[in-house]
Amino acid sequence: MLLVLLPVSGLLAFTVFSAVTDWREARTLRDFRTATRVSFALTALTEALARERLAEVLVAAAPDRQGVTTERDAARRATDRALIAALTAARAGAADGTRQPDVLGRLDAKRRQLFAARVEAGSGSFTATETEQTYASLTNDLLNTVHHLDSGRPSRASGRAADGYLAALEAIEAAERERADLAVLFANGPGNAPGATGDPWQALEAAQLDTFRQNVSGRLKVRLSGVLLQSAGRTVRATREALAVGDTAKLPSLDSWLAASTGRLTALRAIADAAQDELAAAADRDLRAVQDRGQRELGLSVVVLLAVTLLALALRRSINRPLTEVSEGAKALADGDLSYDIRYTGRDEIGDVADTFRELHVTSERFAAEIRTMNTAIDDNRLEHRADVAAFGGTWAQLLRGMNATMASFAAAHGRRDKAEQELESIFNLSLDLLCISGLDGYFKRVNPAFERTLGYPGSTLLSRPYLDFVHVEDRDRVQAILDRLATGAEVVEFENRYVRGDGTECWLQWSCRPVIEEGLIYAAARDVTESRRAAREQAALRSVATLVARGVPPHEVFTAVAHEVGLLLSTGSAAVLRYEADGAATVLGSARTGAAEGQEAARAVAATGRAARVGRSVGAPIVVDDRLWGAVVVSASQPEPLPRGTESRLADFTELIATAIANADSRAQLAASRARVVAAGDASRRRIERDLHDGVQQRLVSLQLDLRMAESMTEDQPAELVEQLSHIGKGLDDAFEDLLQISRGIHPAILSKGGLGPALRALARRSAVPVELDLELPGARLPEQTEVAVYYVTSECLTNAAKHARATVVEVRARVYEDVLEVVIGDDGVGGAEPGGGSGLIGLTDRVEATGGRLTVRSPPGRGTTLIARLPVPRSAAE
Repeated sequence: MLLVLLPVSGLLAFTVFSAVTDWREARTLRDFRTATRVSFALTALTEALARERLAEVLVAAAPDRQGVTTERDAARRATDRALIAALTAARAGAADGTRQPDVLGRLDAKRRQLFAARVEAGSGSFTATETEQTYASLTNDLLNTVHHLDSGRPSRASGRAADGYLAALEAIEAAERERADLAVLFANGPGNAPGATGDPWQALEAAQLDTFRQNVSGRLKVRLSGVLLQSAGRTVRATREALAVGDTAKLPSLDSWLAASTGRLTALRAIADAAQDELAAAADRDLRAVQDRGQRELGLSVVVLLAVTLLALALRRSINRPLTEVSEGAKALADGDLSYDIRYTGRDEIGDVADTFRELHVTSERFAAEIRTMNTAIDDNRLEHRADVAAFGGTWAQLLRGMNATMASFAAAHGRRDKAEQELESIFNLSLDLLCISGLDGYFKRVNPAFERTLGYPGSTLLSRPYLDFVHVEDRDRVQAILDRLATGAEVVEFENRYVRGDGTECWLQWSCRPVIEEGLIYAAARDVTESRRAAREQAALRSVATLVARGVPPHEVFTAVAHEVGLLLSTGSAAVLRYEADGAATVLGSARTGAAEGQEAARAVAATGRAARVGRSVGAPIVVDDRLWGAVVVSASQPEPLPRGTESRLADFTELIATAIANADSRAQLAASRARVVAAGDASRRRIERDLHDGVQQRLVSLQLDLRMAESMTEDQPAELVEQLSHIGKGLDDAFEDLLQISRGIHPAILSKGGLGPALRALARRSAVPVELDLELPGARLPEQTEVAVYYVTSECLTNAAKHARATVVEVRARVYEDVLEVVIGDDGVGGAEPGGGSGLIGLTDRVEATGGRLTVRSPPGRGTTLIARLPVPRSAAE
């Protein structure tokens, strides 16, 4: 009976299992059918939401459009009806016991979100784009629920139908999103449409329609092609092409767009409804097929059960125990349990299988031992270890060879990593720049030797104290603000700040930092820019002094500027520029603040030794010009502490650089004084020659003229030839006298010495061969003689040039005094083209004017006349 009952029981179990399987499959199909019905209701809700979304967008984007409010209210009512229908379908599905997501809870949540969206849209706080995005979020959530409900796919046919249906819904939603976006765009007028903009909804729609074609029947494919080729479809395609190329002239109006896109979407929804019908039909068909198959299998199982029962009665040998043992052994081996042992040793086929499993058991244990040995080698860093591939064959050997290759690759990567770490360590230690890794907790984690060399602290000190302790106290707040920025994840931060060295001196570091927030670290590199900043400051000081020298400012201003720049450069309390006189005394030529007594001692020490010297809180450095001790620069500290070490060399370097500038300024002053003395000496010589001519030769000529007139009066009875000869001699004396008078006036005009500049200029104008227009605004007091002489000769030379070379018809002479300056402007309407550097008399005029400290400017464009402007300094008393 055991031999009979065992196969019968097995067949009965198989029959029951088959029935249960069919029942479960039928249950799954019923659940899928119910879920699709709920999804159809949700699809209707998404369609209503799409209509309400467009109406809300039109209210926000085009509130003045006729009927938009009425359309929105109608759309809201339609959405409410669809929501009620969806809730009813969800409750029916839940009551049917269908295993599906919490559709009721989701719909309730969407109902609250829809109410909130309507309130926001009604209050006007949402823009059209925000309204569209809010409704799109609701629609996407509902479509996700539809996807979830239709994802059961109990059969290939229903799965394809579901894929086609869902693709149609996604394509419609993409078209709805596009319609809403372009409605917002066209509400502002097609002319505002951007050119060559991407359309993600078009791409998404096209992709979903391709999926739809791949999963639906040929009839629906044909219908889809017809919809896309209809007038509405062509209008939508033309709109997309116009937007793609930026051709706003081909864009439709808002109403045209809404009409075309609505017609196209209506046709697409009709196709989606047909796909929905195919999905429902496929679900019903699959359910009926399973039910029919169950009935057939039940009848067949009864027949087979009877046949197996008859066959089992004929079996005499038990095969249950060895098969069970082998099965348990295979399961244990599959689960990785190598301790299970198969003891069956029969000489039948089952025994052969048992022998094979025992051999597999042994091979598995050896393979596991090789893996454990390799893991131990990796833990012990014995990366040269390799598994014994020769002891295995087939797939086992291939697996071990793969493990050996992996081990070799790991060893090579580990070697490269070690080499890279060693190279990085060498670069880190040998770098002249400061490299460090710091934590967001305010401490250095690692520093390279350049830190110790630059700051003068041992590495242990740098790592044990907060790094803000080494920052200059005036820079700590700024550095803390930068560290706060780094803590927020700023990419790369570059800045400069001051650090205090171990010996108390300051240094400037230029930083470049990058944070790694997930590790809580900051990687930074710094460079010591103390010398470059000092050099920049020194160069700026030199440029300032050189600019003053180039501008020709008085020497005392140059020396004062030098003292000021040195004081700023060295941050001292006082600074002074001294010049050593022949008697050994030191004259202060320029100073910044008042020097202390120790500064005088430092100056005497420099004079005595000719080298830089330090006396108390003062330091002096010599200024050597032309290999002689010209003077010194002396600085004094403002604090009780003495000046830092190295001030002597810094001050000496600075004085060496500015010595040439000071010598140039002194030489320029001496040159200007020398030129002024030369011009004054020349004018004095002219006056002396003029007086000698007036008191000597002119007087003798006058006496001879008187004697000749007396002789003429005594020739009444003399021959006519003698009278005529005497008359001729008298005329010659008169001409010689006039020539001598002109020469005397050219050498030095007497009227300038007697009457001043105004009468002298008027006399020149009267004697000029070219008409002269005078405009004189001169003070009542006499101007300095040197100034009057310079203006006189400049005017005389200009009038002579205008008559001889310029072919001018009129000359204008203007002279006025303002702000301690006498300005004389002389202009003619001649041919122009005068060149001051061409060897003309303008060079002498320039020298004469500049000898008085003035400036001469000549403007003479060809064909536009010549204008000469002379500006000469005058004393304030004379100007007033």
